[in-house]
Amino acid sequence: MNLISKILLPDNILLDTESTSKKRVFERVGLLFENNQQIARNQVFDSLFTREKLGSTGLGQGVAIPHGRIAKLRDATAAFVKTSHPIPFDAPDGQPVNLVFILLVPERATDLHLQILGELAQMFSDQQFRNRLFACEDGACLYQLFYDWDSKA
Repeated sequence: MNLISKILLPDNILLDTESTSKKRVFERVGLLFENNQQIARNQVFDSLFTREKLGSTGLGQGVAIPHGRIAKLRDATAAFVKTSHPIPFDAPDGQPVNLVFILLVPERATDLHLQILGELAQMFSDQQFRNRLFACEDGACLYQLFYDWDSKA
């Protein structure tokens, strides 16, 4: 089992047909975390936007990994958003983003935070994995791809 499958809940996967900006994605995931895990939406939004001001979390190849620290959060948690509309994310390759993996970690994040980011970088650098994500049309399919991913494959 990979680290991501331990922190990404099936209910935290969003097929987003509405968002056309980074701000709107952050608002929508704020609502998602508030409804599913009782983390205040404004806390999520503020944390993600504060981190984004330090530098873009766009990786390139249509992928971004916004992440933030949340006070009083006990364990890392995540959400995944696949957008219908490409979103400008200031990625290094200049390409817009459709695959957004949001990571929230406790305020005093540990080495686990870095391990999770490392695993995400591995996942999203795999072109076949990205292609499979782009091809999925429902949340269950997307969740299964994250659950089944193996760094040794």
